[in-house]
Amino acid sequence: MKLIITSMGDSLDSEVDQRFGRAKNFILFDTEKEKFSVVDNQQSLNMQSGAGVQAAQNIINSGAEVLLTSNVGPKAYQVLSAAGIKIFLGAKGKIKDAINDFKEGNLKEATEANVVGHWV
Repeated sequence: MKLIITSMGDSLDSEVDQRFGRAKNFILFDTEKEKFSVVDNQQSLNMQSGAGVQAAQNIINSGAEVLLTSNVGPKAYQVLSAAGIKIFLGAKGKIKDAINDFKEGNLKEATEANVVGHWV
């Protein structure tokens, strides 16, 4: 399974970015191979609007099946859900901690957005 996690850095020791659309990077983690790669989200960082939708498109293009994050807005939620990507909320700490929390069933699957629009 391919997980993608909002990240403030470029390693499994990086902190989870609490933002979705304006996350610095995404870490794409393959649970079968136990390997990861970095998906750059720089183009969304300075967008005045549409950052969540652009970030969602980056995730779709990455081939991820599951998103681990802290927050997701309504437009991004809609785009990701329509693409069949499952969203789990409550990710925190280091990327490796969020992955373990997901594997242990400690994150909540989203049934709707948990923030309204431009959460910073």
